[in-house]
Amino acid sequence: MKGLLYSFMFLTAVAVPAQAQSPGGTLAKIKAVGEIRLGHRDVSVPFSYLDDNQKPVGFAMDLCARIVDAVKDELKLPSLQATLQPIQLSTQIPLIQNGTIDIVCGPATNTLERQKVVAFSNTIFVSSIRAVVRKDAAIKTFEDLSDKPVSLTTGSTSIALLFTRGQEKNFGVKQVLSPDHAASFLALTTGRSEAFVMDDILLASLIANSQAPDNWRIIDDNLRTEPYGLIIRKDDPEFKALVDKTLVATMNNGQFAELYAKWFTKPIPPKNVNLNFPMPAPLKDAVAHPNDKGV
Repeated sequence: MKGLLYSFMFLTAVAVPAQAQSPGGTLAKIKAVGEIRLGHRDVSVPFSYLDDNQKPVGFAMDLCARIVDAVKDELKLPSLQATLQPIQLSTQIPLIQNGTIDIVCGPATNTLERQKVVAFSNTIFVSSIRAVVRKDAAIKTFEDLSDKPVSLTTGSTSIALLFTRGQEKNFGVKQVLSPDHAASFLALTTGRSEAFVMDDILLASLIANSQAPDNWRIIDDNLRTEPYGLIIRKDDPEFKALVDKTLVATMNNGQFAELYAKWFTKPIPPKNVNLNFPMPAPLKDAVAHPNDKGV
């Protein structure tokens, strides 16, 4: 019996470390199904959107492509398939939680509230929440939107931030809710609202790709500065470590700066419009000091 007991203890001691080395969480799921599932947006220029061939492209898509390569190396699965899943702002978190997708390849504000249910990669962008209005509109601050119809995208952080500013400054707006940013901007351009409140870079891209870019301007007032991260499942330190390691590597070897220039300061498909949006100082700091701090 002693011999059998010692043999069992030995086998257990050997088996536990071997088991601990096998991938868990998202990596285990990816290995089991033989694919990594990427959530992408359709109209979030220049992060994640569809080109003329209906192919998802953009800054976040390029970063995710490098993460896919890192997963292939980690799992030793060079033929691993990347499956693309269209998502919207309101569905991205539920689809991460229920396992439909493994990572959100698009713009997503890293907030403390969202951190309660999902995790974020290190910061990949930093934006400010502002408003686009008609160029000749007498609107300079958010207070000037009092009692006016305002476009807002369902599920965006802009909704709560604008409400909070309204409570602080004693004003309210008439919400015009839409499922995505394109629809929100359309509500503005067709006269159903007088402003669209959203991240400044997304507003800049919508203006640049509009039929009459000179008709619109972004106000200087802002509700908050927000860091973007790629959304992944909560409580999965192994996958998060791989994602962050990959992003830091691109920041250190210069690829991140090259990709930023490609999508923000050069002509991009499908219309070859240049957003002319140089890297903001807060993002330069996030690249120099990678972190996943939320707001």
